[in-house]
Amino acid sequence: MTTEKTLDAIETPDATGRDEMTKEERRPVDAGPVADYAFFEGKIVPFDQARVHILTHTFNYGTGVFEGIRGYWSDEQKNLFVVRLREHVERLVTNCRILMLEPGYTVSEIADTCLELVRKNGFRQDVYVRPIVYCSALRVGPGMNEEQALAVYNIPMGHYHDPSHAIDVMVSSWRRTDDNAIPARGKINGAYVNSSLAITEAKRAGFDDAIFLNQNGNVSEGSVMNLYIRRGDALITPPVTANILEGITRADVMTLARDELGIDVVERSIDRTELYHADEVFFCGTGAKVLGVGSVDRRKIGEGGVGPVTQKLQGIYDAIVHGKNRKYADWLTPVYGS
Repeated sequence: MTTEKTLDAIETPDATGRDEMTKEERRPVDAGPVADYAFFEGKIVPFDQARVHILTHTFNYGTGVFEGIRGYWSDEQKNLFVVRLREHVERLVTNCRILMLEPGYTVSEIADTCLELVRKNGFRQDVYVRPIVYCSALRVGPGMNEEQALAVYNIPMGHYHDPSHAIDVMVSSWRRTDDNAIPARGKINGAYVNSSLAITEAKRAGFDDAIFLNQNGNVSEGSVMNLYIRRGDALITPPVTANILEGITRADVMTLARDELGIDVVERSIDRTELYHADEVFFCGTGAKVLGVGSVDRRKIGEGGVGPVTQKLQGIYDAIVHGKNRKYADWLTPVYGS
C-alpha cells in the first residue's frame, strides 16, 4: 500500500543535471498522498497510468459528472465503511442525464468497481472515492454526446476542516450558478470553477470558506457543502430549488435531526441577514460531515463556537459512519467482509 510522502523538490530537474524526474518529484508540493491503483479505460491500472490526453473534451470544457464518496476506517471493527455508496452512484447516473452522458455501466457495476478499487489499494484509513463519467473524445469544439468513459480513483482523506473548531465564513461576491445556466445539482466538473472562485476569494480575505447566494439573492449553500441554520427550536435549510446540490448528507442530517433529536426541519428560502440572526449555522456534506460555523461576515453566530445542536449531530453522524450505530447499518457498505 502507498504510504504518505512529502515532496520538497520543485518541478524542475535537480542540480545533478538529470533529464527525468521520479514520480514523487513530478508531483506538486501539495498533491498529498496517492493510491497505488485507479480504474481507467475499463480496467484497474497503476495510478500513474491513469492519464487523459491534453485534447480530451472534458479537460478542455469540463464536460463530466462526478461523485465524492467517503469511507471511514474503524479500528475497533478492523473494517472500512463506505457511506451511502449506492445512493451516490445512483445520483451520478441520474446526473449524467443532464449532460446526456451514458456511463456504460450499471449502478451495481460502478458501485462494485469502487469497492474493488478500495480493496486493491488496501486502505485501512479514511478514504475519499471519486467516480467520474466524462466526455473522452479527443477533439476541439464544445458539443457533447460523443465518446464517453468512466474513471474511478480513491485517496486517503482526513478531516475537511477540524470539526471541533467552528469556521469563519463570508458571503461570497460570486453568485451560485443558476439551474438554467450550469445546474449545481448536477455535480458537473466545469461547474466547480464557481466554487473555486468563491473559496479562493474567501481564503484570500482571511476566511475559511464561503456562502453562496443564488440569483434571487437568497442563501444557497457553501462552496462545496449544504447549509443549515437554527433559529429557536427549528432547523432551516434552503430548498432544492435554491440552486443547491441535492445533498445526500443534507438528507441524512434532516433524518437525524427529526428522528434522533426531535427537531423540526423546515425547507424554505433564507435571507442573507437571517444568517446573522441565527442561533447556529452549520455546513454538511460528504467531505465535511457536519461542520460548525462560528461567524459569518465577521458577525459572531451564537457563542462563536460549534453550537449545541451541531455538536449533537456531529456525534451521532460520526458514530454512524464508523459503524457504531446498528440502527443505521444500511447506510454503510463494509469493504472487508460483512
